[in-house]
Amino acid sequence: MINGALPQSLAMPYLIPDLPLITSDLNGITDGQYVVFEEVIKRSRFITCVFHADSREGVLSFADAARSVFPNATHYCWAYAAGAPGDTAKIGQNDDGEPHGTAGRPMLNQLLHCGMGEIAAVTVRYFGGVKLGTGGLSRAYMNGVKEALGSVSPIQKRIFKKGTVAVDYALLNRVQEMLLRSGGKILGQDYAERAELTVELPEEQVAAFVSFSRSSGTSVSVMFG
Repeated sequence: MINGALPQSLAMPYLIPDLPLITSDLNGITDGQYVVFEEVIKRSRFITCVFHADSREGVLSFADAARSVFPNATHYCWAYAAGAPGDTAKIGQNDDGEPHGTAGRPMLNQLLHCGMGEIAAVTVRYFGGVKLGTGGLSRAYMNGVKEALGSVSPIQKRIFKKGTVAVDYALLNRVQEMLLRSGGKILGQDYAERAELTVELPEEQVAAFVSFSRSSGTSVSVMFG
C-alpha cells in the first residue's frame, strides 16, 4: 500500500568529478583531493588545481588552504560551477588582482563547458617579472584549467530520494536486504507495532521498491517525498 503520492523529480543524474567533495569545514588539502597542472610562461609560474565542490563556501575554503600549500604567490584566482553541467545558477569567479576578466572568467568558461557539474578551480600565480598582457593572461588561466580537466575522471552523480517505510516484522529482514542491495541507506529506525524506517534510495531504484511494496499488500507501506 502506498501512503503518499510519489512525485516526479525534475532532477536528472549528471557527471561530477571523481574526487572527494570539498566542503566549508576543510582543514587543509592533500594529494588525492584535487588534480593539478603546472606550467611556466615567461618566468611566471601557474599552478592550477581542479577539485569537486558543490558550494561557494567549499571553494573559498580550498582557496584559503591553497595559500598555505603555495605560500607567497602573487595571485590566487578561482572559479566554480557548483550545480549541474552548464547550470549558471551556482557559478562564481574571482580575478584576485589580475586585470578584470583575465583570470576568473576564462577559468569559468572552461568549467562550464567541460561536461561535469560541481567542479571548481584555483589557479596560483607566481609573477616572474614579465607582463603577459591581457590576452596572454586569459590564455594562461584558460589553458591551466583545460589541461587540469584532462586529468579528472568523471562519475555519475546519484540522485537520492528520502522516504519512510512501515513494515511488518515478518518482512523486515527482506526489506532491509532489498534496500541495501539497491544502494539505499537506512537513516533511522523506530520499532513499535510495526518497524518504521527512514530511508534514502537512489532515484532510479524507487519504482522497483514501490512495486515490491504493492505486491506485499498491507505488509509494507512506503512514502517518498
